Amino acid sequence: MTPAPTLRAATEADLAAIFAIYDEQVLHGTATFDTVPKSEAERLDWFRTNPGGRYPIVVAEDESGVVGWGRLYQWSPRPAYDRSAENAVYVRADARGRGIGRALLEELLRLAPQIGVLTLIARIVDGNPASLALHEALGYERIGLMRRCGVKFGAVLDVWMLQRVLDAPR
Repeated sequence: MTPAPTLRAATEADLAAIFAIYDEQVLHGTATFDTVPKSEAERLDWFRTNPGGRYPIVVAEDESGVVGWGRLYQWSPRPAYDRSAENAVYVRADARGRGIGRALLEELLRLAPQIGVLTLIARIVDGNPASLALHEALGYERIGLMRRCGVKFGAVLDVWMLQRVLDAPR
């Protein structure tokens, strides 16, 4: 049995591993609507662009290296939205099904209130039942469907909006 990965804050040294995981979805999946891998400079900018250093990036690491990552993003630059953030979680293809995505999302849920975020938003492409099930298992509710809002690999895609309010009774 593979030991559970360690969760820790990401560093710039993790960027190659983070983007190896992400770029698999950029080039072959629909978990992101990015269609072109980021350059080295764009990767650094992605890591360093973090309003007030507020939003965590977490990696899951085992003996093989980084097997997943998660991040909270500013939902909107408008100050009234400061209590809200969007989450993202990605797991390396060969490490899926081991609970890594759940561990990363649980860590983001734990960290969010510490930075004053009490509402988390997730956008999940229709046709990604594993991600929908993970979020719903952790208390997210579907709040809407953005129909036909993206095109990737020639397919017109819908995106579910989910929300988890952390300061309300479940």
